[in-house]
Amino acid sequence: MNKSKSKLEDKKKTNQFYEKIQKKAVRKIEARQKRKEIWFVLGMFGMVGWSVTIPTLICLAIGIWIDTHIPSPYSWTLMLLIVGLFIGCLTAWYWIEKEGNR
Repeated sequence: MNKSKSKLEDKKKTNQFYEKIQKKAVRKIEARQKRKEIWFVLGMFGMVGWSVTIPTLICLAIGIWIDTHIPSPYSWTLMLLIVGLFIGCLTAWYWIEKEGNR
């Protein structure tokens, strides 16, 4: 009788051990997936930011150059700043759409 009780207790402890390991493994896998999602989101923020910033700065620099070298009643800096911002937003929208369709 004692042998059957000890075997039953051993089996119970073994099952508890396996369940504990399985829970830890599942938790570890979920944590890795969340970590990847976080890096994906941060990367997307960076990509969107640079997609807007670079065209804006390029157009801004061109506008400043035009305003200093060519006399004009219009502010090329302001106009090209808006154009660069528009181009940057279109580029960011394109990248978000492309990544969203993955």
